[in-house]
Amino acid sequence: MAVPERVMTNDDISTFVETTNDWIVARTGIRERRIASESESTMTLGAKAALAALQMGNLHASLVDLIVCATSTPECVFPSTASLIQSEIGADNAGAFDLSAACSGFVYALQMASQSIRTGAIDTALVIGAETMSRVLDWSDRGTCILFGDGAGAVLLQRSEQPGGVLSAILRSEGKNAKFLGIPNFGSHDLELHHEAIDGHKLGKMYMDGQEVFKFATRVLSDGIKRAATDAGVRLSDIRLIVPHQANLRIIDAAARQLGFDKSMFYTNLDRYGNTSAASIPLALVEAEREGRIKRGDHVAFIGFGGGLTWAASVVQWTGAGAVPRRMGPLQQLEQLQASAASSLRRLRRRYGSLLNRIRPEEGRVDRLRRRMDKIEDLE
Repeated sequence: MAVPERVMTNDDISTFVETTNDWIVARTGIRERRIASESESTMTLGAKAALAALQMGNLHASLVDLIVCATSTPECVFPSTASLIQSEIGADNAGAFDLSAACSGFVYALQMASQSIRTGAIDTALVIGAETMSRVLDWSDRGTCILFGDGAGAVLLQRSEQPGGVLSAILRSEGKNAKFLGIPNFGSHDLELHHEAIDGHKLGKMYMDGQEVFKFATRVLSDGIKRAATDAGVRLSDIRLIVPHQANLRIIDAAARQLGFDKSMFYTNLDRYGNTSAASIPLALVEAEREGRIKRGDHVAFIGFGGGLTWAASVVQWTGAGAVPRRMGPLQQLEQLQASAASSLRRLRRRYGSLLNRIRPEEGRVDRLRRRMDKIEDLE
């Protein structure tokens, strides 16, 4: 996982939006979130998380066959953020593409990668959820700006003859309800003229009908877990931990009641990171594993829901770290050394740039947001 160093608390937000820490905590469970600095981006966070996953799996990037990056905040329209990550980490033999399914994106990407392995097309894949949601927020909209944060998480998948891994995945979409959550972007001209979901919303900024999304999420969360367990051939009682999309604590509590589970069955860290969209499940997964909440052989359920409106659920049997060895000839070894050197040089240049930014301190983001809100009030 990788998260920005900068922390924005609820009290920070209350300095430029009419809200309070108690109000946000009571309605969402969120206390703070991470905000990317000028030198951080979806790519840099995703690359850092990917390298950490490779290190945990003791595998060199040159042996990765496929990189799938789930994101709603790509580095640019194209090339894909996955391609930029592929270059950054030195995975020179990998194909790479982005997947857009909003907050469900990580589970979608996990299924795409696991199916590619099952067909025999590839042996090894990196699945990344990476977001810089702070850059698509309307910071004057209290309904959205209090919810989201930045971060990235990654998992490594490999072919193995041992039982375990991804046992089931259910992917669903309710496009008829797309109007409740979105980010209008370039190419939306026709939609802006003819579609009520776009009319009146800021280009490149998120909008959300919170009540409708809440109703959707509470409806699909428990149902999705039940379906994924059935498809995996396991009972609900066999599931050791549920790692849900970290959107709102009230949604998770409602799902626990519907399933008859204690709240402790659901791993949550949204109080510290907020809603990181496609990054939220892998971020929570990493921390759950570090805390010893997941052991080898455990059945773990994932459930994501978000823009589309999409939802996706999966059950995996945890196999833990430890890559399957792959033999390399002399040419492959040379290519690995070259890729490592090039990747290290790129990262060194980036760190040098970050160091310069620290030597020349810039004003904090909270201060800039406060001044921006003051300008808006002056205009009004």
